[in-house]
Amino acid sequence: MNEMMLAFLGFATIILIIVLLLRNVTVPAIAFIGVSTVTAFILIVTGTFSVEEMGGFIAAGVKGVHSTASLFIFSVLFFGIMSDVGMFDRIINALMKKVGNNVTGVALMTCIIAMIGHLDGGGASTFLITIPAMLPVYKRLNMRPTTLLLICVTAMGVMNLLPWGGPTMRSASVLEMDANQLWMRLLPMQVVGIAIALFTAVFWGMVEKKRGAGEGEALDAKNGERPEGLEEATASNGLARPKLFAFNVIWTLTIIVALVFLDVPSYYTFMIGCVVALLVNYPGAKLQGKIIKSHSGPALTMASTILAAGVFLGVLEDSEIMNHMATVLASFIPPSMGRFLPLIIGVMSVPLTLLFCTDSYFYGLLPVLIGVGNQFGVDPAHTAITMVVCRNCATFISPVVPATFLGVGLAGVEIKDHIKSSFFWIWGVSILCLAAGLALGVLTF
Repeated sequence: MNEMMLAFLGFATIILIIVLLLRNVTVPAIAFIGVSTVTAFILIVTGTFSVEEMGGFIAAGVKGVHSTASLFIFSVLFFGIMSDVGMFDRIINALMKKVGNNVTGVALMTCIIAMIGHLDGGGASTFLITIPAMLPVYKRLNMRPTTLLLICVTAMGVMNLLPWGGPTMRSASVLEMDANQLWMRLLPMQVVGIAIALFTAVFWGMVEKKRGAGEGEALDAKNGERPEGLEEATASNGLARPKLFAFNVIWTLTIIVALVFLDVPSYYTFMIGCVVALLVNYPGAKLQGKIIKSHSGPALTMASTILAAGVFLGVLEDSEIMNHMATVLASFIPPSMGRFLPLIIGVMSVPLTLLFCTDSYFYGLLPVLIGVGNQFGVDPAHTAITMVVCRNCATFISPVVPATFLGVGLAGVEIKDHIKSSFFWIWGVSILCLAAGLALGVLTF
């Protein structure tokens, strides 16, 4: 099978999966495994790859996401334990006394927490810091979790441009320049992006307020009162541990600090977190087993989705089909538009993010486009900057980025709903950042 046919097969695979997810035909895990298996079968039958080679690709793909799946299982368990002991209820009550029913204030707080949490450049850790802390507040105020995700991913997208962020480092390595030098060139665009992220929080906070968020029961929280239904998950079932509140807060902060600063696997950090939390709060094998089982459903569901996404990534990425897709896309750029390549790729970055994972985008598509741009005298750095800035805005709405599933899982949102509610707004943010680059002289033609 030639490169063009392989690229076509790759596009067909991704488009079919996106259609199945958006139309709610099946759950994500089945879509990823089913469609990827059909693609793998076609590749085997046509003699493009052997069964052994395809098995190796799939194994490599699953291996690449297994740490994220493990992270999700133990992070859900850890935060589930902290919810059971009533820690979040106490914190939420304290927050609500400060902001009352100020929906816009809560939205802005979400943005700031996400920005601070993403200083380490890790999407998974940012979701784990922001969503469990803010989701109960959103529920208390009757705000939509899709809005929480939109604000969160917008903030993460602009913060991910830091020189130690994965996309910036990847682009710098392709350009063979220092990541800090590349970051200094795109910094004005990042500053504009941060301002847009803060505006996003304020705007959507106002939208939620117009929908009625912050009214009714949520007003009681201003006086520190708890709506009756919120106590059922803790106090009424005997799982609350009010006397251990200080310990649980300190232990949770310790885990978060360890996530940011310790050079150990994140899932191991949460494993230790779960062990200590269970031993201190719920001594005894019977009670510990009950707690673990109560949180096993959502943890296993999302972990299976992440592993299934690994099958998909293995079939397309490790077989280099995504690289062929990148080459085909680059070939469609007409010669007369060559010098506007950075502008074209900037405008198209958000839709392309739904098709390409991070590595294939920067190591597959970027070198090809730099080569095309060289024929028209385009500065390679300009191509890289537009791809980094504009693509980053949409990183965490992409179904080919494993951390996206962690975010939607923690928020309890279907990925199709996340994409529907965020796609066009994020695309607009991306184009505004591109326009800022043009206006500020970061990009020239």
